[in-house]
Amino acid sequence: MRLRNIPGADEAVSNSPWVIQDAETKKGKWSEVFGKNQPLYIEVGMGKGQFITELSRRNPEINYIGIERYTSVLYRALQKRELLTEECGEEFPNLRYLCVDAKGLPNFFGKGEVDRIYLNFSDPWPKERHARRRLTSREFLARYEEILADGGLVEFKTDNRSLFDFSLEEVKESGWELLVCTYDLHHDKELMEGNVMTEYEERFSAQGNPICKYIISR
Repeated sequence: MRLRNIPGADEAVSNSPWVIQDAETKKGKWSEVFGKNQPLYIEVGMGKGQFITELSRRNPEINYIGIERYTSVLYRALQKRELLTEECGEEFPNLRYLCVDAKGLPNFFGKGEVDRIYLNFSDPWPKERHARRRLTSREFLARYEEILADGGLVEFKTDNRSLFDFSLEEVKESGWELLVCTYDLHHDKELMEGNVMTEYEERFSAQGNPICKYIISR
């Protein structure tokens, strides 16, 4: 369920120093934005930000960008960040955000500029006529290919088996290499080592829903 019409969300997102407003002008220059030439990882459809915020805390040697289309959702991520800063004193200097449509990714990142892309519990768009909107469709895989570095990875997690099966077929048809595939992530000790859960993952796994995951490379 998407959050909508939260008073003050648009203004907060527009005025936040952590949300990059002119992303097109930063294409190919993201290391300058962060002030450090480090690997760049992005999460497409980051929701309320739990996953990417924890990753940025654990890995200061990596630059992270969370991408979320809806200001009402991104606003919650900004609130969470502010709360963590107040309570724990952590500044998360290696984390920025974009409030953009993921269809425009090649407009915001240069060729080979992104080292890893995370897709977590993406909207399944269940109607067949909307298949091209799924973040794991061949159309989106083509966009990721434009911005991924050589050897770059795409990691995808979902509890939706139908979406996962569709996504695996798209990987095959698009010529990507399937490096990792599991239909029950939380019962794979090796893959669970270092696993960071999203809000949805915590909820779905608590309900007993198996979590599917793949890792692919071009």
